[in-house]
Amino acid sequence: MIKVTDLKKDYILGSEVVHALAGVSLELPKGEFAAFVGPSGSGKSTLLHLIGGLDTPSEGSIIVEGRDLSNASDKELAAYRNHNIGFVFQAFHLHPTYTALENVAIPLIFSGISKAERLRRALVAMEAVGMGHRADHRPNQLSGGERQRVSIARALVTDPAIIVADEPTGNLDTANGGRIMDLLGKLNAEKGITLIVATHDAELARRARRVVTMRDGLIVGDHREN
Repeated sequence: MIKVTDLKKDYILGSEVVHALAGVSLELPKGEFAAFVGPSGSGKSTLLHLIGGLDTPSEGSIIVEGRDLSNASDKELAAYRNHNIGFVFQAFHLHPTYTALENVAIPLIFSGISKAERLRRALVAMEAVGMGHRADHRPNQLSGGERQRVSIARALVTDPAIIVADEPTGNLDTANGGRIMDLLGKLNAEKGITLIVATHDAELARRARRVVTMRDGLIVGDHREN
């Protein structure tokens, strides 16, 4: 489903060139649950963002379901993100004045469906992550773990083929971080969603079926946990 070949990504910081990815090749079949693990600066988040269509590579190719993202236009990448990808981020990115339900419905605004239908689908997504009873609460009325569940529901609401989660447990304590990883694993198993998680926490990464270890912009390990 996802094929990455000799992928490189460079960033220019002043007079310095930073090689975020130095030639990465990887295949992720449909329905995979993979964790990219490594220290800050290892390239795991950069690789995740490229797979999610948030950026384009400097060199190499990235093909998702036969679609080459390497030279895609901004419009093509936007369409790809809207129809194929659900995003979960460390900082939640919830609108503070909207209810949890309204936050989950945001990705459907440009879908052309009615507000009532958007909210119905949002409630279904919230119930899928065990948050239906908190639909009318605003983010400041929710715990960190609850806010991350809301952000996962928001990622689910468009029925994506792939969910990319960048440090989804980074703002949570160990217990809540484990629960979020377990929830993501459950969604992967039950819905067949391809799930890709970037984390610096090797212990949490072992909850994934496959662990890809990165360092200095390269893959230095790739093995299955179970």
